[in-house]
Amino acid sequence: MVQGLYGQDRDKPLVRLPFTFFAVGTLFLAFAGFVICIFTSLYFHFEDSTDTHCKVRNYLPSISSSFSLTPERYIWRFCIGLHSAPRFLVAAAYFKFYRDRFAKRCLECVLTYVALACTLAENLGLLLLTYVSSTETYHLHKSGFIMFVSCSLAHMLITCWLWRVITRYSLIPEETTSSRMKNRLFILNVVFCLLSLYFFKRHNMYCEPGVYTFFALCEYLMVLSNMGFNMTAYWDFRNKELTVTTVPEDKRF
Repeated sequence: MVQGLYGQDRDKPLVRLPFTFFAVGTLFLAFAGFVICIFTSLYFHFEDSTDTHCKVRNYLPSISSSFSLTPERYIWRFCIGLHSAPRFLVAAAYFKFYRDRFAKRCLECVLTYVALACTLAENLGLLLLTYVSSTETYHLHKSGFIMFVSCSLAHMLITCWLWRVITRYSLIPEETTSSRMKNRLFILNVVFCLLSLYFFKRHNMYCEPGVYTFFALCEYLMVLSNMGFNMTAYWDFRNKELTVTTVPEDKRF
């Protein structure tokens, strides 16, 4: 009966989607959830989301504070839940891309596996800090945040190194553009990460009005630069397609 349903087209792709559209859609889920949650917190829960143990005036909520409120937490969890599966697929696509490029280069081949491990750990850390809010289990949420940030930075650093090698022997303009954007966004991410750490420690030490706002702003920019870094997949897979197809009977098992 199933064979009859497919007919003569049973071995043709069921779904064919440009990888650039797939990459943009995946990042848009996280970006849309991020923007909606922040603006919802500012409009409906300003006092609760900007409140800290110092009890001084602040103007922006931190990401953890914003995403721990209702309905923000459910919006964010919904967006990241849909966002996570494609991210693992993109990680597999990059792994195959690097492995084919660096099949004869020992160091880069090893870094390919390390990059895969880092991006998988980064995604798992994001899922952990998303589904365990800071108001539920703080230490577990903190562990997820540290895992996400550290693995994200390691992944970006390795990726920049790999693309430096790629562009050294490449004449394709899109690959050069992608490499430059990766380098710039990685530097920005490191800067915003260090600034957010500085403002966070300063807020806890001195409880100055507005310092927590700068921490939150740097936190936003750190997340957005991370999204931008992942968005460079638009150039990396510009001619690729995502296809879903049936497996021919002669290739099964």
